[in-house]
Amino acid sequence: MFENTELLCIIGPTASGKTALSLELARVLEGEIISVDSRQVYRFMDVGTDKVSRKIRSEIPHHMIDVVDPDGFFSAADFVKGAERVTRDILSRGKTPILAGGTPFYFRALFSGLLSADLESWPEVRKEYETRWRDGEAGALYERLKSEDPIYAVHVHRNDAFRVIRALSIIEKTGQNPTYWRKKAMKRKNTISPLYIGLYPGRKMLYSTIEKRVREQFSKGYPEEVETLLSRGYGEDLPSMRGFGYRELAAYHSGRMTLEEAIEGDIRSTRAFARRQMTWFRRFSPCLWYYVSGSGITEQARKVIDLWRARH
Repeated sequence: MFENTELLCIIGPTASGKTALSLELARVLEGEIISVDSRQVYRFMDVGTDKVSRKIRSEIPHHMIDVVDPDGFFSAADFVKGAERVTRDILSRGKTPILAGGTPFYFRALFSGLLSADLESWPEVRKEYETRWRDGEAGALYERLKSEDPIYAVHVHRNDAFRVIRALSIIEKTGQNPTYWRKKAMKRKNTISPLYIGLYPGRKMLYSTIEKRVREQFSKGYPEEVETLLSRGYGEDLPSMRGFGYRELAAYHSGRMTLEEAIEGDIRSTRAFARRQMTWFRRFSPCLWYYVSGSGITEQARKVIDLWRARH
């Protein structure tokens, strides 16, 4: 099914117009959209992750959205398995898969052919390390990681509790460090390749769009969404709740931050995230980059449609 298959991929930082472009392409190319977004996999997290409406999803099928509950574990390996499955299904029905999203690691996992071992999460071990982290051992745990796996530690910030604890859990339960498991990664046997279409509106416009979008989210139910999640027992220590916006609103609901402080914090965090995304996406090659504004999406869609049809 995947032999010599090229897949259309829409990449770019958050708020760059990926969703709008993917919808226009899907309507013309009889496409179905595969979300490549590590936040949209979580159920009940709709406003803060900018999921398209259910009305649009009834018109244009979307996949890899609402896959797990906020307290569930979801890895890049899980994404690859799911994305491969739905891609096969879409192709078998004669439709066009369109991958769109802003999670570079998911794209790399799908197309590089390399994945770390799909290891368990060992929640009991994780909870023990989380307790130690909260009790003041964060620095010591990071130093232990540096000692056990100096190669991996270089790429992990000393305050990144999730990745430090994950790495130490792997070491404790398998006897080997994450670098070992990466080297043991299996080459996946398929010949799928991406046609990357990148969107970037320029930093000034991107920052303006991010601020506008964040403020719209806060006025359209974002605080209430987080309040509901917290009331259902989804604590702010969960990986799903540590994303920008959610963590600020969790602080707001606990009285540690005003609503305006939460808004400003979300804007800053989202802008920083967009910068990190572009750092990664610039390494994607080959990629056709389009510098667009929201009003230029239709024009760029026509170009991409012509290109796709010429290649297929």
